Amino acid sequence: MTRHIILWTLRPELVGEERLRVIDNIRTGLEGLKGQVPGLLDIHVYGGASALPSSNADVMLDSTLTDAEALKAYAVHPAHVYVADTFVRPFTAVRTCLDFDV
Repeated sequence: MTRHIILWTLRPELVGEERLRVIDNIRTGLEGLKGQVPGLLDIHVYGGASALPSSNADVMLDSTLTDAEALKAYAVHPAHVYVADTFVRPFTAVRTCLDFDV
């Protein structure tokens, strides 16, 4: 199995309710990919009001795929590209990624 972990820092001008709405849209969009993308076994998004003050990122994606080939296919899958282009990329300032096999 391959794990795909991403941490995002949102754009600084996103504050208050707008910031929480963006995080909720990211969560709903990405978690909605389960069952749509072949090889995507599990996907969860964390952040928003549940983040502790010690955090230095705003949103975390924790996903598990069958293997590295499934990760490559996920990256270009139209449903994933739509979610990323609509709900993630326009609102993030920094992206950090760690992919690894387990």
